[in-house]
Amino acid sequence: MKQKTINKAFTLEGPGLHTGGCIHASFLPADANTGIRICRVDLEGKPTYEAVADYVTKTTRGTVLENGAWKVSTVEHMMAAFYALGVTNVLVEVDAPEIPILDGSAKQYVEQINKVGLKEQEADVKEWVVTEPVSFDNKGFNRMRIIPAAKYAVEVKVSYPSPVLGEQTAELTDLSHFATEIADARTFCFLREIKPLLNLGLIKGGDIDNAVVIYDKKIWQWSMNRLARKMGKPTIDASQLGYLTPLRYENEPARHKLLDVIGDLALSGVYIRGQISAECPGHGFNTTCCKQLRKIIK
Repeated sequence: MKQKTINKAFTLEGPGLHTGGCIHASFLPADANTGIRICRVDLEGKPTYEAVADYVTKTTRGTVLENGAWKVSTVEHMMAAFYALGVTNVLVEVDAPEIPILDGSAKQYVEQINKVGLKEQEADVKEWVVTEPVSFDNKGFNRMRIIPAAKYAVEVKVSYPSPVLGEQTAELTDLSHFATEIADARTFCFLREIKPLLNLGLIKGGDIDNAVVIYDKKIWQWSMNRLARKMGKPTIDASQLGYLTPLRYENEPARHKLLDVIGDLALSGVYIRGQISAECPGHGFNTTCCKQLRKIIK
């Protein structure tokens, strides 16, 4: 398989999930063996580094890459789209410490990449062929297993102690199905998580337009009204548990977790020929596995 870059540049803009400000991200063609490199054009010297797991420092509500002043959050949706569509070389120029959240999925990346098209390059793709099973286990809370297979495939199981979102599964048997089955699955959160996250100075740009919000623990109506005002949204009936955002798929949360697994493991810097099974994955666990994978692959 040959390396690929995009045919021509494109730009996406929108709020940052955590900063809330309007962010501009430009995507430019890059030479073979460049990898996915991110440039902070708003910083002195425009520092630029490759998007690999070695730079992961934080994983609260998204994967954060950091090296000195260079810091870029919420890279996982972008990375998933690049990986699934075969984009191996691209320069990303962003004017803020995070990638715009857009609609909370990888849909717009896929649309733009398909619009501009891809250019095949001379160099071969860096590939890791799984020859024997590799397993990771976080004290039984999170598990991941990668086994030999003819091609890349992912299956995910999530489980939450929630009357609304309990146990769900999702699978992707072929990367060519990513655009139609996984790309538009949005990130999600529980309503009960929003206030603590806001208190931490996070998710300033998050709302029910770019995330599936799950209401699974009743609160007083006055608390609901206050929270709605903070998010700049109309009030919601506090007596009815359920999804506050219309779902695109019955198992949209599980599909999004699968999207995150693809994006986080893309930080390995190689293509994996194998089948990945993940149970209760999260950015912290995914990127910890990815860092260990990079050592195994080397």
